[in-house]
Parts: sequence; structure tokens; C-alpha cells
Amino acid sequence: MEFKDYYAVLGVARDASADEIKKAYRKLARKYHPDVSTEPDAATRMSEVNEAYAVLSDAEKRAAYDRLAQAHRAGQRFTPPPDWDAGFEFHGAPEGMDAEGFSDFFSELFGHMARARHARRGGAGAGGAHGRRGEDHHAKVVLDLAQAWQGGTHTISLQVPELDAQGHLALRTRTLEVRIPAGVREGQLIRLAGQGGPGDPPGDLYLEVHIRPDARYRLDGKTLIMELPVAPWEAALGAVVPVRLPDGSTLKVRVPAHSQNGQTLTVRGKGLPAREPGDLELQLRVILPSAYDPRARALYEQMAAQLTDFDARKVAAAEAQRRG
Repeated sequence: MEFKDYYAVLGVARDASADEIKKAYRKLARKYHPDVSTEPDAATRMSEVNEAYAVLSDAEKRAAYDRLAQAHRAGQRFTPPPDWDAGFEFHGAPEGMDAEGFSDFFSELFGHMARARHARRGGAGAGGAHGRRGEDHHAKVVLDLAQAWQGGTHTISLQVPELDAQGHLALRTRTLEVRIPAGVREGQLIRLAGQGGPGDPPGDLYLEVHIRPDARYRLDGKTLIMELPVAPWEAALGAVVPVRLPDGSTLKVRVPAHSQNGQTLTVRGKGLPAREPGDLELQLRVILPSAYDPRARALYEQMAAQLTDFDARKVAAAEAQRRG
């Protein structure tokens, strides 16, 4: 998939005002609308113009797109970065935009944009008329695994796209103190009552939680998965080894004798905290001492001399056959 330059499609500058974008769209619509155009590619060009206008005429979508456009250019191979739209506060619209008739590029960005699935569109609209409930807002926030694990109060800053008096896009930063529940999960919604659009009463703000990938741990729902390095003698003879959890605490885990590289140990109830906590899955990785160490080399040579009947490939084949 290629990155699309919506500004180039409409022929406007990146700092164009809302009026300039609207005028450019109308001019191109008169030229390429299939009902009036004599251009051979009118339908295709009109679809491109409509798509560009759908993004650039919406302050919120335009702000998120602009952040992406800083690092990409038209025609460049493109895959949306994870959580590319995080940190922006969006109005209502609990579902993704209807992407029918638009490109795969648009669909990837806005057809599946993270939305607060249970947010409701109030009747007050942007003005928040007296006696009308304010519109709900939503935003995606990204937490470290340790933050999701421990919970607590965190300061979260959201970018609120707005148009200034001249119709140019501007970003206002909104800072909130948010109570994160311990063990919050990927995709979970945190409702902040009264923090949405103005009204009587105000709307709510829904934060959709995403958890930043961690180099050491992986989450599958409430299950915490991690690699556990062990020495060959710990795997062969059994041992009790320390396992460090995301909150910094240490858990003692028994590695049974005769364990093999790649084997998974499951510790019940030691995954992501919750009323019913998840499990901890430890994937064993046997680490061999380097043969550059003279002591280790001597032991390897002794094993090679005394265990002449050991064939690792036959053992592996027999284990694979037993597994089915």
C-alpha cells in the first residue's frame, strides 16, 4: 500500500485554511464530477478528491493524518504504525467511518480507527444547548505494561484539534489526572463522567486503553507470556528460579527435572491482575555455557567422551513422534 498525499490531491498547502480546502474541493468537483466532466478518468479522480476532502475537511482526522504525513511522502510504501491515532480526542462517532468507495489507504486509517465502542452521541452537538446532554468524546491512550499491571493515577495529555479564527488547524492540549484500574486490559474502556462535550449534563469521555509492546513480556488477554532462561543443569535436574514480574516483584518458580528447551510452564493466577487473574506462561530457553570458557569446554569434552550413545536427533524425532 502506498501513502497518499491528500494535500497534493486537492492542490492546497499544508497550512491551508478550512475555506481554502473547501474552495479547492468545489473547483475540482466541478471539473471531475462524472455527471458533467468530459475527462476520461473523471470517476477515479472524483473519488480521490472526495477521499482527500473527507479527511482534510475534518479537523480531527486532519490532525491525525498530519502527524503521519510528517514522516511519509506520496507513493512511499506504507503500513500504519501501531496506535498512530493515539493521544487525539475525537467527538462521538462510536463506529469507524464508512470507507466504502474509498481507497485501501483510507480504509486502513479511518475505516478502523479506534473508537470508544460504547460512546453515545448526545443531542447537544458542539454548542451544548441548555437542557441537552453533551456529546460523548473518545480517545485512545497507550500505557506501558507496568502501568496497566499496577494501575494508579496517571497524568494523560490529549491533543484536541480545533480551527482558529482564521480557519487554520490548531491543537489544544488537554491534561487529565486519570485513575487507571490495576490489571486494565487491551481495548478496555475507561469512562470519565462529565469530561466529554459541554451540555446539561456534559457528555462523557471514553479512553480506550492500548498497551505498548514490551521487549520482555507479551499479553494474550489476561495471560502474561515471557521467556525464562535456564541453565542446562537447572533444566535437567530441576531448580527453583526467580521470575521478575512487570511490577518489579519477584516470584519463585520451580522448574521440574527433565525440562526441555521450548517447554512451557504455567503458573496459575500470576498473570494480569483482576478479580479472576490471568495465568503466567513461562517459555523455557536453555542457555548453554560458551565453549570459549575452558571450564565449560572441558565438561563438554567429558560428556562427548562418556555419552557416546546419546543421539540428539534421534531423541528429538522420538519426542516429535510421541507428540503425534
